[in-house]
Amino acid sequence: MQAKDSNPPDGGYGWVVVVSAFMVMGLTVAVLKTFGLFFVEIQQHFDGLASTTSWITSVTIAIFHLGAPLASSLCVRYTHRAVVITGGLLAFSGMALGFFGLSMVWMYVTTGFLQGLGISFSWTPAISIVSHYFSKKRALANAIASAGECAFAFMFGPFFQWLISQYGWKGALLIIGGIQLNICVCAVLMRPLASSCLPQASHSKTEIPPGNGASRTDKEDKSPITHKTFNWILLRQPEFVLYTSFGILAAMSFFVPPLFLIPLSYSLGIDESWAASLLSILAVVDFFGRLLCGWYANLRVSKTIHLLAMTITLISTSLMLLPLANNYLSLAIFTGFYGFFFGTTVAIHFTVLADIVGMPEFDSALGLFMLIRSTGGFVGPPLAGLIVDMAGNYRASFYMAGATLIISAGFLVTLDQLQQRKERRSQTTTKLEKSALPYPSLHLLKHQ
Repeated sequence: MQAKDSNPPDGGYGWVVVVSAFMVMGLTVAVLKTFGLFFVEIQQHFDGLASTTSWITSVTIAIFHLGAPLASSLCVRYTHRAVVITGGLLAFSGMALGFFGLSMVWMYVTTGFLQGLGISFSWTPAISIVSHYFSKKRALANAIASAGECAFAFMFGPFFQWLISQYGWKGALLIIGGIQLNICVCAVLMRPLASSCLPQASHSKTEIPPGNGASRTDKEDKSPITHKTFNWILLRQPEFVLYTSFGILAAMSFFVPPLFLIPLSYSLGIDESWAASLLSILAVVDFFGRLLCGWYANLRVSKTIHLLAMTITLISTSLMLLPLANNYLSLAIFTGFYGFFFGTTVAIHFTVLADIVGMPEFDSALGLFMLIRSTGGFVGPPLAGLIVDMAGNYRASFYMAGATLIISAGFLVTLDQLQQRKERRSQTTTKLEKSALPYPSLHLLKHQ
């Protein structure tokens, strides 16, 4: 399809794209975050262990991450719109086929693999196209788009619980799949932008003589785009390796609390409707956490990596305290703390990645980061489920998540020290060069 513009408009139709991405975030990640409502229902239906049932979410998370580089490359080859439409159809297929509930393996393939691939093919292009439509207002646009995840999760908690009570968990999956078809509608509004499909077209065209520009532009664009999508050389950078190590451990923890929060509340004797409201509380405080931290980070009062290390420490502390809750009120308070600090982390962790690798390599780094981080998302929920089975209560999963986050913070501290050491070395080199500059010039003046 013909692209409409070659420069980021930083507004105008870009806000339509932001609204579309807002909806896509809600219809993908928000569904994943509230899937814990189905945990007990599916576990009881198949009479399985917590570790066995948690593999459904684990597969979804892993495929969501693993599919990111593939989705990015397909956006380059086709358009963001086409990939998002494909993602919407895959997400619908996963939920609709999950309606049959033939076996636990069937659930792994449908609501696990197909749903995860649908989320990946929808989420990745939506995030990407917003970044291409905005330059100066990119942080604000991304914050608004990502807030769709929180807004929809707030509504989906009680709504999904009502669907389960009225139609059973199988009927609820089918209805949710139908709702996810609206991803295709949102995709239609994502009008292709030249810079989003051909990031370096403007540079290559200026160097091509008239007459044979079309063919040479295509040839020159294909190479750098492929390089940007699969730039494995980033793995040679110690900073990127340290940050991906943090990402793996963080992913092991991030998806555990939403999965086991509802089962924990049931074990405390909390009513189903009240338990579902915990997910709404989680979504609201997550929303405000993102906006507040995004605003504060833009002030540049402190380094973003310092802010991230602090929020990770606060998340781990709240997760360690959450299992101490013994009633709805205390559980809601600790859930609120966790959700707020989680939102602050989500608001800036991709910004830190951009600071580490630079914007020219960001697209490649994002896909590679998501690919590597998938190992943590794949291992985390089943490991937490195994610990729950061994301990005999759901509290153990939160202790595991909190401890893993504390370890991940260590990688951020190491990364910050490495960056500071390089900055000091660079400053020393610059000072030496400046101090050496006047002497040659004085020598030349003497001879004149």
